[in-house]
Amino acid sequence: MAPQTDLKRGTAELMVLSAIETRARHGYEIARSIDDGSGGVLRFHVASLYPMLYRMERRGWINGTWVEKAGQRRRRYYKLTPAGRKVLGQQRENWRELLVALQSVTGINPTG
Repeated sequence: MAPQTDLKRGTAELMVLSAIETRARHGYEIARSIDDGSGGVLRFHVASLYPMLYRMERRGWINGTWVEKAGQRRRRYYKLTPAGRKVLGQQRENWRELLVALQSVTGINPTG
């Protein structure tokens, strides 16, 4: 797999895991959280979200549970597993190191 593809996949996984870190969410809510949290800069297409959620569930990073509420259609809510929390922590550390290195090499300062 090409490095750029790995980078995109890693970014998407980090965003999804972060979106469900504090509470369970359904797919549309995850995509909306990412969009809202980034001020619309990071848009997550729902069509690519579900295959990723299924893959993360197979890896044991998240658990999905069907929930039915009166007057609403059935939705699958996803939450982090202990293994998913560990992966999220590792990914955050990897991204932190990458961002520090990029800032050092390029002189880009995201806060100013």
